[in-house]
Amino acid sequence: MTRRRRYSQLIRPALYLLDLFIISSLAYFFLTTEITYLVSFVVFWILLSVFFSFYDVYRYTKIMTIISLILKQTFAFILMIFSYLYIIDSDINFKEVLQYSGVLFALFTLWRVTLHVMFKKYRIVTGSNYKQVVIIGSNSSTKKLSQFFIDEPGYGYKYMGFFSNKNEIQKLGAFEDVYDYILKNKIDEVYCSIKELSNEQMSKLIFFAENNLFALKLIPDNKYIYSKKLKFENYNLLPILSLSEIPLKTGINRFVKRGFDIVFSLLVIIFLLSWFTPLIALLIRMESKGAVFFKQLRYGADFNLFACYKFRSMTANNESDMVQAAKNDMRVTRIGRFIRRTSIDELPQFFNVLFGSMSVVGPRPLLLSHTNDYKNKIDKFMVRHTVKPGITGLAQVSGYRGNIETDGDMQNRVRYDVFYVENWSLILDFKIIIKTILNVIQGEEKAY
Repeated sequence: MTRRRRYSQLIRPALYLLDLFIISSLAYFFLTTEITYLVSFVVFWILLSVFFSFYDVYRYTKIMTIISLILKQTFAFILMIFSYLYIIDSDINFKEVLQYSGVLFALFTLWRVTLHVMFKKYRIVTGSNYKQVVIIGSNSSTKKLSQFFIDEPGYGYKYMGFFSNKNEIQKLGAFEDVYDYILKNKIDEVYCSIKELSNEQMSKLIFFAENNLFALKLIPDNKYIYSKKLKFENYNLLPILSLSEIPLKTGINRFVKRGFDIVFSLLVIIFLLSWFTPLIALLIRMESKGAVFFKQLRYGADFNLFACYKFRSMTANNESDMVQAAKNDMRVTRIGRFIRRTSIDELPQFFNVLFGSMSVVGPRPLLLSHTNDYKNKIDKFMVRHTVKPGITGLAQVSGYRGNIETDGDMQNRVRYDVFYVENWSLILDFKIIIKTILNVIQGEEKAY
């Protein structure tokens, strides 16, 4: 076991040194040759890497998580450089710092993602840099885990088998056989189903793991609770698990998202809506009488009502607040069909974003009638109202756009909305925006 893993222990220190070389070399090329500045930049990077756990990347870490870490690290790093240069009244051009930050982010993203993919390919091709694992217990969760080890060799896990007291042919043995097997086969990690062991058996296994230096990982017996992000705290040495805060409830995340919303909405308003609105207004008025803009009350963050704006796509009717548009809806005008199919009717909501009642990305605001119907019918429905509603959202780019025909349609929307709320990141927002643009270009079947 020592021989198999002796080189893998050097990977993280090597990455650290290489990263420091990259930021110093780029700073030398783009910013300054003074050693004092370069040392300061290195110190900033080290401090931030500790704060953001930048190097806590493992073989099972997703690529989007790596990119998110790089984005947070480089963004904070550049802010520290700006602050430092301002405080010491440096003559370094801020434009050069922006160029440096762009190159730094692009380079780090390129080589870190490439390295992550190469390690996976390396493990598959050579069969090295792997960890031998066994599972204790036999149930649906352990079977899914064993299948993951088998189907994903690129993660570097070599599945040896499972132990169980149940009468199963493929097992390696009973619970008590696991101790000798671990020692004889130099097992690196043991995955144990909590619900299949007593407290006494679990205590014995933990003691054995601590004394024989292998990793013991626990498979929880409550999927719903433990699939949540949990926060571990100590109350006078008493361990307590609590649900982690929703990401957008923290100050820095709210500030980052609001800043992005303001910049993005201003760009759309200035460079698109400023000249496009008079044109679309003329087309709307030429076909039917009535207002150019359509205003409708929707529930937003914290279940507060706000006026949601759209370009009018229907003739005047008394059902717009209660009934969604259906395919071949007679209320929809000819120009209305076009602007609904291309999502142009949603563009005025960028004013909602600018004024703070909406966000560029978030759960789509529903008709009041739908909200009142489903808020007590679907579990966790109200979680979607803990953040600002969006012009586009994860549910919409995942195939759940358009008319809600069944309870299942709403359940799937809520499922994606809740995932977005509980797992928000700026990278996820960018991904949704890009997918939204691609969907508009390609056309969507449910856009009517």
